[in-house]
Amino acid sequence: MKTSEIRQKFLQFFQSKGHTIVPSSSLVPGNDPTLLFTNSGMVQFKDVFTGKDTRNYTRATSSQRSVRAGGKHNDLENVGYTARHHTFFEMLGNFSFGDYFKRDAIAFAWEMLTKVYGLPAEKLWVTVYQEDDEAYGIWEKEIGVPRERIVRIGDNKGARYASDNFWQMADTGPCGPCTEIFFDHGPEIWGGPPGSPEEDGDRYIEIWNLVFMQFERDASGTLTPLPKPCVDTGMGLERIAAVLQHVHSNYEIDLFAALIAGAARETGCKDLTENSLKVIADHIRACSFLIVDGVIPSNEGRGYVLRRIVRRALRHGYKLGQTKPFFHRLVPDLVMQMGDAYPELAKNAARVEQVLRQEEERFGETLEHGMKILDSALAALPAAVKGQAATLDGNTLFTLYDTYGFPVDLTADICRERGVEIDQAGFDVAMDRQRDQARAAGKFKMAEGLVYSGAQTVFEGYEHLERKAKVLALYVEGTQVQRVAVGQDAIVVLDSTPFYAESGGQVGDVGVLTSGTTTFKVLDTQKIQPGVFGHHGRVQTGELTVGMPLLATVDAEQRARTIRNHSATHLMHKALREVLGGHVQQRGSLVDGDKTRFDFAHDAPMSDADIQRVEQIVNAEILTNQAANAQVMSYDDAVKGGAMALFGEKYGDTVRVLDIGFSRELCGGTHVSRTGDIGLFKVVSEGGVAAGVRRVEAVTGANALAWVQALNATVQRAASALKTQPADLPERIALLQDQLKSVEKELEQARAKLASSAGNALSDQAVVLSAGVKLLVTSVQGVDPKDLRSMVDQLKDKLKSAVVLLAATSADGKISVVAGVTADWSGKVKAGDLVGFVAGQIGGKGGGRPDMAMGGGTDAQALPGALAGVKAWVEAKL
Repeated sequence: MKTSEIRQKFLQFFQSKGHTIVPSSSLVPGNDPTLLFTNSGMVQFKDVFTGKDTRNYTRATSSQRSVRAGGKHNDLENVGYTARHHTFFEMLGNFSFGDYFKRDAIAFAWEMLTKVYGLPAEKLWVTVYQEDDEAYGIWEKEIGVPRERIVRIGDNKGARYASDNFWQMADTGPCGPCTEIFFDHGPEIWGGPPGSPEEDGDRYIEIWNLVFMQFERDASGTLTPLPKPCVDTGMGLERIAAVLQHVHSNYEIDLFAALIAGAARETGCKDLTENSLKVIADHIRACSFLIVDGVIPSNEGRGYVLRRIVRRALRHGYKLGQTKPFFHRLVPDLVMQMGDAYPELAKNAARVEQVLRQEEERFGETLEHGMKILDSALAALPAAVKGQAATLDGNTLFTLYDTYGFPVDLTADICRERGVEIDQAGFDVAMDRQRDQARAAGKFKMAEGLVYSGAQTVFEGYEHLERKAKVLALYVEGTQVQRVAVGQDAIVVLDSTPFYAESGGQVGDVGVLTSGTTTFKVLDTQKIQPGVFGHHGRVQTGELTVGMPLLATVDAEQRARTIRNHSATHLMHKALREVLGGHVQQRGSLVDGDKTRFDFAHDAPMSDADIQRVEQIVNAEILTNQAANAQVMSYDDAVKGGAMALFGEKYGDTVRVLDIGFSRELCGGTHVSRTGDIGLFKVVSEGGVAAGVRRVEAVTGANALAWVQALNATVQRAASALKTQPADLPERIALLQDQLKSVEKELEQARAKLASSAGNALSDQAVVLSAGVKLLVTSVQGVDPKDLRSMVDQLKDKLKSAVVLLAATSADGKISVVAGVTADWSGKVKAGDLVGFVAGQIGGKGGGRPDMAMGGGTDAQALPGALAGVKAWVEAKL
């Protein structure tokens, strides 16, 4: 059974059991700072499990793209060393949101494995949490699994809560027991059943985990039954494919066999069992899908993890003898294997190849040099003593990272292959300030949210800027309180609000909350939970109390400026795609009352003509004065209708679709009523922010008018200063530039004549040493370094057989030193050594050829003594 068929049968089976097939979500979790990447099927349903979100179905099934290569969940270092670890994998799963529970979940899994996939029942073992008698009874009495193949698993190594069969999302929150299903590969493979001393062997392999979320754990550890228990399951597609295709390693399944063959073709490796081919085959999947989902190689965060994976793949290609770009050429092989299941991969294949090739070329330039340094350092290490491995020092680790772009785990990977340990502590010390970049993934830590369990906020800001509301909760310094006094900073949660909370790049609203003598100035509005708005600000008069009724009023002018910029962003996005190409995708945005800042995928700077064309398109849409229209519909209907989803945004089953001008996008933000309300659109800057990412800033309305007026005033002042009309400025400036070049040329000629004259005069100061060589050592005034060198050349020609050293001090106190030695003496007296002798005494350095050298310093008081010592220095060389 091919991998594609295994995936399809899984989804179709659960669809037949009333489950909705939900597409795989992006590898970049939408609006979730707690995760670096989507690492399991339950990620897109996390808010549903916790009750913060709802769906129009209670049963779901998916094949979720997942990455475990950074942050807390990281399998990168194991890829290439084990049969089942991957950076990218697909997680097959079925989910119940308060619908069925243990009995149906277990029955579904058994039917799927034994009836649909046809696995022998006698080959299957199961584990249950030691206290979960219910699950044990279902397996034994209803499914008929013999007792000897049901294993109770207790607390993991004595930890208070942790267990291999008790799952928890975090230290507090939803949790519950789980049951795992194992496949027995047979007695010819070493290893024992789960729970035995030999459980780490490869005979018994876990293929499916069923999690039963039935408790809520509080900070004290108390477990309270959930009102609606849920089911979350996960089965690795690659693992079950290995079982069904009767191979022991995931890398022997049909999908990987094709990718390994492609890697062998591109590297010239004939041995298909070579581990490096497995690494390359694994990494092309992770890299390609990360790029499809909008991640670009960079030096921080997700982009840095992608860069690490790419460079690890390139190093393994180098190990196989391939020193030219090859990795990007595997994208068509991947499309052939997975393009049908994931059409977005085929659609973006050219873009993926382009990004990978650029990264290959960037790293390929230094890979060979870095490997030579590493090979040399490893060869110089002493042999292992008494079984203790040699260690590569931290300074070399840092040099490889800082100079050659070798992530420390890449160097560690190479060292591990050669039985060498690394000095991680020494590397950390050497890193100093650069450590932040190397560990940028660490910024994705659990955000400390406010504890709130009340009703969600009703947002009324699409239609209203002022509404009556009631205070539901108050927070001061993260702690929930009942009242807030005058002068205190606080966060206010209301039952309803016209204030927009920051989302989708649009900043939160500002304004005031008032009630009688109480005034609370709102400085920002943020979501403290999905659907719960926090109004951040300060009590200016009176006090706030929980339950207080008040009037919430948004700053209308600030909102108006913000929505003009936000609506213009949608038009600009569409215009950028028309001008630059369909590959343009949003990579981030910030919309406030002053400007719109828009980051997008593109590999080259925009030309002036490109920018002008975008401005023309957007302003043409503004002039049509079309009405903006927002409507709520299902996500699938929105996408089918041509709406564009934006990178990094999280969408539920129901979405808001904005039609404005010629643009249709998913957007929950606030917008103008008609395109004409935007007024005027003007791009004010364009530049690069990362590899393959450009940034445009633009202004609208009154801000655009002010920008144009300021520019016009600058032009008028420039025209007045040059005594011409604004329209004639280019010609006037060009004329002045020509005149300036002519004056500079004349000045240079005059200075050359002056230097020549001064040089002729200086020749009379030369003295003849005992060996017959002439020596001229002196300081001159008002001569720049370039002219100083010309003077030395002239003096050498005039004196014929001589050593010349001239020094000049500039107005800012810097000293220039130039030495020249004629050919007949340059074998004994080196000009570079002479300059070094003088420069070293005046706080500087210098060097050059034996016949001509330059240097400098800053200690003017030491100059006379340094010059006085030249004669003795030269005579000592003769």
